[in-house]
Amino acid sequence: MDKKTPLILSLGGSLVVPNGGIDMEFIRSFYQFIKEKVAEGYKFFIVVGGGSTARHYIDAAKKITGTISDWDLDWLGIHTTRLNAHLIKTVFEGIVHPRVIANYRKKIANLKEPVVVAAGWEPGWSTDYDAVTLAKDYKAKIVFNLSNISQVYDRDPKGNSSAQPIDKITWKKYREMVGENWTPGSNTPFDPVASKIAMEHNLKVIILDGRDLKNLDNAIEGRSFMGTLIE
Repeated sequence: MDKKTPLILSLGGSLVVPNGGIDMEFIRSFYQFIKEKVAEGYKFFIVVGGGSTARHYIDAAKKITGTISDWDLDWLGIHTTRLNAHLIKTVFEGIVHPRVIANYRKKIANLKEPVVVAAGWEPGWSTDYDAVTLAKDYKAKIVFNLSNISQVYDRDPKGNSSAQPIDKITWKKYREMVGENWTPGSNTPFDPVASKIAMEHNLKVIILDGRDLKNLDNAIEGRSFMGTLIE
């Protein structure tokens, strides 16, 4: 992997806050892993999602109000990404850019820090889209999507014992699986809107279980790994 180009990590919010509680053990391990890779010369953009926290807020708003706009639902999700991202930025103090990116219209001028943390931007898509935007802006070819699933399946594995994991899939086939439209709080492996942009710009996305940091290291270093490559 080219160390001159920053690595783009889309860090699922459900890894940061699974089941309503902050996973401090994972965050410590993740910090140590990134710190070691920085010592090897790598640079990172870490885009942090809202995960289950966002879905809790979105579900609560729907149940309480009975009707709420997608615009408001998206903003609830965006705010949770910013809270999660600020936590991650705080942990990386000393090697991280001082500001959490929440506006992607301008590139960072004279970037010196090896780690940049980013969060949600605008309604209409998830932080996967923001990760793709960073990949375009900073000339990265791959987005590493760190999730709580090990691979993409050909159908929902929950309650479907015949679901098969996918090692490699084209953007065309993947988009046929997930559709075209974004719904606030949706839980697809990679956002449909982000998928469209990634395909148009010939980006690759690797989806893997972000808790397995050795496996992530294998993917970064070009070794064999467990996950799904979308290209």
